Parts: sequence; structure tokens; C-alpha cells
Amino acid sequence: QLIPLFVIIGSGGVGAGLYLMRLAMFNPDVSWDKKNNPEPWNKMAPSDQYKFYSVNVDYSKFKKDRPDF
Repeated sequence: QLIPLFVIIGSGGVGAGLYLMRLAMFNPDVSWDKKNNPEPWNKMAPSDQYKFYSVNVDYSKFKKDRPDF
């Protein structure tokens, strides 16, 4: 009777680990390569979606409102 509990807890742990891996690899706030890309947030276009889930937001209609450096 404890098997479903272990399955649910295990799948939750695996899901949390995968989400943390996704944040570490694809979030523009994290920079693993300081030599070639020290500021990855400057290369993000306004139309790029980097959030995991966004409700009713069409990123293709955003315009750039910041200067290039």
C-alpha cells in the first residue's frame, strides 16, 4: 500500500530535478560561458519566450524597447 506513495513522491522529485535542470540550462539569467557570452540577457529578443508557462501572452507582438550595447 506504500507503493503508490513512493511512485508519486519519486515522480515529483524527478519532475523537480528536470525543472531545475531546465532553469540552469535555458534561463537567460544564468551564464555558464563567461568568455563567449558574459551577458546572455542582452541577446534575448523581445519575441523570445523563456518562461516555462505564460498565460495569454503572444511574444511575437512585442517590440524592442531597449538599446543595443
